[in-house]
Amino acid sequence: MQWPNDYVFYRVPGRHYPTVDHAEGVYIWDTTGKKYLDGSGGAAVVTVGHGVREIVDAMTRQALKVAYVHGTHFTSEAAKECAERLCRLVADDSLSRVYFVSGGSEAVESAMKIARQYWEEVGERDRYKMISRWTSFHGNTMGAVALGGNTGRRRFYHPIMIHNPHIMPCYCYRCPFRKDPEVCDLECAEQLERTIKYEGPETVAAFIAEPVVGASGGVIVPPDGYWQRIREICDHYRVLLIADEVMTGVGRCGRNFALDIWRVVPDIIVLAKGLSSGYAPLGAMIVKDFIYKAIISGSGSFLHGHTYGQNPVSVAAGAAVLKYLERHRLIERVGQIEKVFREKLSTLESFEIVGDVRCIGLFAGIEFVANKKTRKTFNPALKVAHRVFNEAFHRGLITYPGTGGADGIRGDHILLAPPYIITEEQIDEMVGILHDSIKVVEDSIL
Repeated sequence: MQWPNDYVFYRVPGRHYPTVDHAEGVYIWDTTGKKYLDGSGGAAVVTVGHGVREIVDAMTRQALKVAYVHGTHFTSEAAKECAERLCRLVADDSLSRVYFVSGGSEAVESAMKIARQYWEEVGERDRYKMISRWTSFHGNTMGAVALGGNTGRRRFYHPIMIHNPHIMPCYCYRCPFRKDPEVCDLECAEQLERTIKYEGPETVAAFIAEPVVGASGGVIVPPDGYWQRIREICDHYRVLLIADEVMTGVGRCGRNFALDIWRVVPDIIVLAKGLSSGYAPLGAMIVKDFIYKAIISGSGSFLHGHTYGQNPVSVAAGAAVLKYLERHRLIERVGQIEKVFREKLSTLESFEIVGDVRCIGLFAGIEFVANKKTRKTFNPALKVAHRVFNEAFHRGLITYPGTGGADGIRGDHILLAPPYIITEEQIDEMVGILHDSIKVVEDSIL
């Protein structure tokens, strides 16, 4: 292994990282002049594109006024504007209070804590359990890792993780109940009710899930009826419903929030990534009025906070991104270009190692299999997803690889989440590079 000759602790120290130079639109250039199409928006982060001057200008104006104040000392006009613009996006007026943090993991931790504090405030102190799903990802802080269902990300930390009950994912391509989607009775949703009963309804505080599973499964889209049934179960047992919209929120699936597709309103929304389009670290939690009111009429304060929560420059970036999305109608554009995106990606199904191509909005997953008929997975040692990523990266396309989606250990996929400004010609460029990259990998292993 060759170690980098600088002082940075890289996530994968043995890997060569090009040094980024600049970016514009859907492209990034390194210091050698090589150009990369940002096909995954980093980690499903970039929405409005790179190098938007008016967003940078908004951040600069805020930094010149004040770059940092602590959230327990001051608020800012930027925070008020960002919160107001966010609340205009939600489908229900009762989701009206926004708590700003620095990213998705912090937003999930905030949701865990506010759910627990809510039940304390209303006198139901036995409610502390958070139910989540396998084949999920909710962040890398310890609470978020415990909620997540990604075996690879959890395996080193079991001795210091809190226990949370998990249920099976809603994964039609690999249905854990061996059901056909056409005649499915939503067994994956019904498992939530059984788990609540087994755990004791009086002990369950909340259920958290991604409306569309992102990094851990490669854009796993639920069937109609799934989320409606989940909402019914949560209502019946008075369990808070937390929607992890960190990847899907702010337009990624062609709606303001992914749950809008199924007309389901959660009690808490967590989001990040596209909220600031990567211009600054920013996450948020949006809660319903009844949760907020329980706290202000009870103990009077949310017993949680971070040093950079509600940072003026970050929320200024968020407000500018939301304004830009609205002015240029980019969320509507996602819905308009979705059909083109899906149709062009579907041509990849001609490869023997491509088992499934899933797409909703500008959010797509390509799952790789050793046998199309049986959907048999590859041996993890082959690192198929990472090989496809490496081939595409070499050719100037950035994707987001993932493993373990099939059963926690096996399974390979790549995720695509380009900026909302991507053109049909740039989609063609993306798919062309993917064709070349997948062919090289397929030829090397079959």
